Amino acid sequence: MELSITSNILLVEDNRADIVLVQEALKFLNLDVTLSVATDGLEAVEFLLKRGKHKNAVTPDLVLLDLNLPRKNGFEVLTEIRKENNLDIPIVVLTSSRYDEDVWLCYDLKANAVVFKTPELVEFMNLLKSIFDFWIDKNRISAE
Repeated sequence: MELSITSNILLVEDNRADIVLVQEALKFLNLDVTLSVATDGLEAVEFLLKRGKHKNAVTPDLVLLDLNLPRKNGFEVLTEIRKENNLDIPIVVLTSSRYDEDVWLCYDLKANAVVFKTPELVEFMNLLKSIFDFWIDKNRISAE
């Protein structure tokens, strides 16, 4: 059985420059990805739990989550989302925080990966390509 490559990603990011950088990287890498954006933690939770204006949201195949967010920080988003047993979505924390405590807390809260943002455009595109290659293309759960 051939599996089709899924391509719905939720980016949870409040920094407009980082949002544009992700959008441009996706275009440059020519990846077939539908990108949704939540600009704060509360909106991310509502999107993932399909509440309010997001009641018809498509469940993403991958979440890219910043930690420093308004209304609910990334740790709070992880906590709330991981309480939902039916939401076993890969969550990759994409952060500029280099604190070991933050990294370990992300893993304690069941993040699938923690990666560090880089200000270099080429490095950032390579980072995104690696994330997408693994989480969207290579990492599969058997359909049988």
